[in-house]
Amino acid sequence: MNLTLEHDVNLKPYNSFGLPAVARRLVRIREAADVRRVVDHPQLGRAPKFVLGGGSNIVLTQDVEAVVLKVEIPGLRLLEEREDAWIIEAGAGVVWHELVQWSVDSGYPGLENMALIPGTVGAAPVQNIGAYGIELKDRLEAVEVVDLVTGRPALLPASVCRFGYRDSVFKQTGFGGLAGKSVITAVRLRCPKPWRPVLGYLELERKIAESGNTTPSARQIFDWVCEIRRAKLPDPARIGNAGSFFKNPVVSEEQCRDIIGRDPGIVHYPMPDGSVKLAAGWMIDACGWKGKAVGGAAVYEKQALVLVNRGEARGAEVVTLARAIQESVYGRFGIRLEPEPVVV
Repeated sequence: MNLTLEHDVNLKPYNSFGLPAVARRLVRIREAADVRRVVDHPQLGRAPKFVLGGGSNIVLTQDVEAVVLKVEIPGLRLLEEREDAWIIEAGAGVVWHELVQWSVDSGYPGLENMALIPGTVGAAPVQNIGAYGIELKDRLEAVEVVDLVTGRPALLPASVCRFGYRDSVFKQTGFGGLAGKSVITAVRLRCPKPWRPVLGYLELERKIAESGNTTPSARQIFDWVCEIRRAKLPDPARIGNAGSFFKNPVVSEEQCRDIIGRDPGIVHYPMPDGSVKLAAGWMIDACGWKGKAVGGAAVYEKQALVLVNRGEARGAEVVTLARAIQESVYGRFGIRLEPEPVVV
């Protein structure tokens, strides 16, 4: 089976921000063996590579000269049923939300809190995605990868993935980091038995209070999370965006007390290790950014943590807006916000 190499591909439909850029060369990866074919290719093998999944975590500021590997590997299946868990497997090209919906529909609960997170399954471990009390690392069993130098496949257990807050070995460079060195082709997830709901977040507690349902099913939590996200986050199919643009900063208890002394209303969440997570969206809103724009890029009116494309934004405008927000928040709170998306 030969690779299909496409030239001068418009990437606007392939990034959720809807930003203009062109891929000089693009190969669609529809099975793990395609990565080996790229590695062995006489022209492509030695060329720089850029791995593209759902494009929900990138800001394109220029055309991409590297060979774009557009990961489109399908597949959903129950790999194994154990006494303590269901092990499910998904191809890296599967839309993450479709995996979550399939798992709930199929009777393998445990991912429902992460419903409607944009992007593909292959990108999920890179970013260690998470929402409403659960992160990917809490459910990951293993990741299937193919080395971009040797073309060899490997199965990496969760224990070697060096997960942090919106971080993993797949984002890290330097010694032991795998950024730019491998392509994720499939992900195995562990849905624990017996299933226990994760309900610690304020918005889910409100849903319980409103409904009177104190013992919600996985399906109910899935529906609630979808309702909450749709109410405050724009649909990328209608308004270009990359979801939450900034990470919620984590500070020491002492730092948090200092900030509360100046801004008593700041939204914050105590963490198990004694640190405190601050709500970046609250800080951006407090600095007056909601609805403000730079060219075609703007801060979403309903949620200050989200930057949007009003129609014809360019990547440079998104970056300029983000930097202005960072300076504003730093000036008021002494906190440097870190962007979630990768600027290309």
